[in-house]
Amino acid sequence: MYNKRRNQAIEEDEQEIKDQVISIRRTTKVVKGGKNLSFSALVAVGDANGMIGIGKGKAREVPPAIAKGVQDAKKNMIRVPLRGTTIPHLIKGIHGGGEVVLRPASEGTGVIAGGAVRIIMQLAGIKDILTKSLRSNNPISVANATMNALINLKNPGQVSKNRNIDEEKIWQ
Repeated sequence: MYNKRRNQAIEEDEQEIKDQVISIRRTTKVVKGGKNLSFSALVAVGDANGMIGIGKGKAREVPPAIAKGVQDAKKNMIRVPLRGTTIPHLIKGIHGGGEVVLRPASEGTGVIAGGAVRIIMQLAGIKDILTKSLRSNNPISVANATMNALINLKNPGQVSKNRNIDEEKIWQ
């Protein structure tokens, strides 16, 4: 009985999660007999309610590469603290050559972002945000920098408990 309920809950979670391909690359390996083609896919998954993950998959054809990427992304999902329709505070994420600045925006602004950052923000359920991608424009570096920034976001409720300060006085 318990397993049946648990499986239903897992299936419901699976139905809510959306996935989107950020980039697909064709790679070749030169061997004695010629060139072996394969594809690598960078995929983002999210429930549009604060859960987001990215993953990479590699296979000889595109659909299996995307499927592997989705599996990897589901394993690496994180919860993003939201403040209404935006993030709680300004943050910078760095990964390799990619650097991303995420800035909270007032309601009605929309997602001001491009490429990998836009896809990740929409799948995370962030509706109002200003972003800037600096240095590299490689989608893998930019996506990882964005995830780094989202991981390092602090929850205002937790910070107010730690500092014994009213939640409204934090980040004014």
